[in-house]
Amino acid sequence: MKNVLLLSLLCLALLANTCRTEKLERELLQVTWLHSFEEDEGDTLVYRPNTFDFPPSRGRTGFAIEDNGVFKEYLIAPTDGLEEHVGQWTHGGNKELHIRFREEKPALQDYSLEIVSIRDKVLKVKKIPLTTAE
Repeated sequence: MKNVLLLSLLCLALLANTCRTEKLERELLQVTWLHSFEEDEGDTLVYRPNTFDFPPSRGRTGFAIEDNGVFKEYLIAPTDGLEEHVGQWTHGGNKELHIRFREEKPALQDYSLEIVSIRDKVLKVKKIPLTTAE
C-alpha cells in the first residue's frame, strides 16, 4: 500500500511538471520577442512581444521560438534592419532552453535561456553561454 501511494505521488508530480512545461511552451511559442532593454534588471533580460508599443530606439534585437524546434535570433543588421539567424532549441530542464546555431559566418555562440518568469506578456530570461560539453 505504501509503495502504491509513493508511486501515485510520483506520477502526480511528473504530470504537474509536464503541465507546467506545456503551459510555458504555449506562452513562449509563435511569438516574436523583442528586447525591452530599458526594463533589464542586472543580468536578467526583459523581452516583450513585437506588438508592444515600445519607446523609440535605434533598434531592438529579439528572437522567435517555433514548435518544430526552430529558433530564430534577430540581430541588428549592418543596414540597421534586423538580420535573422536560424538555430535549434531543445529543452535543457524545467525552465531552460538550449539554443544551438547552425554553421554561420561568423558563427553565433550557443547559449541557454533560463526562463526567470513569464507573466502578462513580459518575458524575463538569463542568457548563459553553453560549453561544448552541454
